[in-house]
Amino acid sequence: MPFTTLISVSELQALMRSGQPLMVFDCSFDLAQPSLGAAQYREAHIPGALHADLDKDLSAKHGAPGRGGTITASAADEPASGGRHPLPNRERFATWLSGIGFANDMQAVVYDRNGANYCGRLWWMLKWAGHDAVAVLDGGLQAWKAAGGALASGEEPARFQSNFALGAPLRRLVGAQDVLAHLGQEGQTIVDARATPRYLGETEPLDPVAGHIPGALNRPFGLNIGPDGRFKSAEQLRSEFQALLGARPPATVVHQCGSGVSAIPNLLAMEIAGLGPTQLFAGSWSEWCSDPSRPVERG
Repeated sequence: MPFTTLISVSELQALMRSGQPLMVFDCSFDLAQPSLGAAQYREAHIPGALHADLDKDLSAKHGAPGRGGTITASAADEPASGGRHPLPNRERFATWLSGIGFANDMQAVVYDRNGANYCGRLWWMLKWAGHDAVAVLDGGLQAWKAAGGALASGEEPARFQSNFALGAPLRRLVGAQDVLAHLGQEGQTIVDARATPRYLGETEPLDPVAGHIPGALNRPFGLNIGPDGRFKSAEQLRSEFQALLGARPPATVVHQCGSGVSAIPNLLAMEIAGLGPTQLFAGSWSEWCSDPSRPVERG
């Protein structure tokens, strides 16, 4: 059976020994220093892992409304979302996967050094591309190193190109207009993964407007990770999300954050807890607040 949510270090090591089709991705990144993730990868990574860069590989190569400018693209490059880290369209993503040699029969394992903040993006994108066999390495590179796992440095050899075929999306992407159309209705529960001061509008270091989408609940994404650096147990996550949602059905949840990246640990945590799958507003706050006609709430 494929791994579809989390995979432990010991399970990954067994999978690597088995010779089954596998590709491991190091998604380490740093918003303040965009080149740092690639440098960390070259310094040390799981042997055979390829680096997947948030800016270069997992986002459309265009500006976004707000501080980043305006999205302009040909039809082939048109992003699938807005925001500071717009999603590439599914066809462009499939082209990237084919170029690095990822095939439909492969198990994907993704990890980072950032509490699953960035590797979750690739986990979700593969699901969105119709590929279910993708799992997050629980505890990231830190857990691998703590278990005595081997490390490699430098770049990995190039792989032969594949022909990755898109399947029906396994996760639902929603846009700003979808969120606006259902604002305040019982069929939509927005969960904001940003730090509480940003959610409250007390500070806004990245986007032009402070605050949150009216009615959104706040659950900072770091709450999913325990003191050991791994995701909390399914039982604990289920209890915490049920306390957050109250009587709201889990199926109504739409996850968002600043630019659609750190929302995914919440989305993954709900699946670990048996409360998913749920929906992603990938443009998130950076897209929402770019239009002054959209309502904003503070406090």
